[in-house]
Amino acid sequence: MPRRVLPLALTLLLAACGTLPQPFYGNPGRTGAQLAQLPMPPRLVVPPPATALLSDDGSKALAALLARDLQLREVPAYAEPGHPGDWRLDVTAETRGGVVIPSFVVRTPKGADAGRLEGAPVPAAAWAAGTPATLEQVAASATPGLATMLSGINTALQRSDPNSIYNRPIRLAFLPVTGAPGDGDAALTRLTRARLTELGEHLQDSAKDADFTVKGQVRVVPIGGGQERVEIQWILTDAQGRERGRVVQLNDVPAGSLDGYWGDVADAVSRQAAGGVRELVRKQTKG
Repeated sequence: MPRRVLPLALTLLLAACGTLPQPFYGNPGRTGAQLAQLPMPPRLVVPPPATALLSDDGSKALAALLARDLQLREVPAYAEPGHPGDWRLDVTAETRGGVVIPSFVVRTPKGADAGRLEGAPVPAAAWAAGTPATLEQVAASATPGLATMLSGINTALQRSDPNSIYNRPIRLAFLPVTGAPGDGDAALTRLTRARLTELGEHLQDSAKDADFTVKGQVRVVPIGGGQERVEIQWILTDAQGRERGRVVQLNDVPAGSLDGYWGDVADAVSRQAAGGVRELVRKQTKG
């Protein structure tokens, strides 16, 4: 059998999957090409507020709840007094009529006001009682706006830094693909690298000094009926090793059909993957 016959036949089988997702050929379906982005705000300390009209225990509890809820939104926040160089979230409160209005101020390491947010009003009696339920609600209502504000502050800082990824090409480490049967690892690595380079990405082999690293992982699972499911994930991590998003490609193929030469399938996979990875990388400089 000529070497090209299997890849061409496989291309037709993949393209003829009917209602199955076809991410290899531009139709990812609902589960394909999943993209995600996590914001990267500055490190933030949340000291117990001294002027928030709360008891000492209530102040400590509110600081802990704010830090916890911000962490759930990927903000590196810590309920502690902090150290020189930390950003700080100061909380105050004032009575207006029969309600208490909490206020939140983000301060730079030098103490400058970087952003303000006024919280939702709380009945004065409930605020004075400082019950866990009340403090939970205060933190839950404030954290979405705080996370958005911190993300905007971080973006402004990055844009003002001539050495940041907003003002120079992104250094992207592309590591070898793993887990594919046949020549899939080598073919996907070679072709996806080539596609990303064509799209203008600045690639390097090592994660050292890279802004982001992309790693391709392939998993093949038997699903019965002479078929197996191929799952390819392209995972993007930042310089600290934190995941920033991923592109996922899924398809069902005849069992064993990728145990040898991937050929045109690798070409189609790499084209779709490179576009998704590039979009994910570009998202890191939007905000």
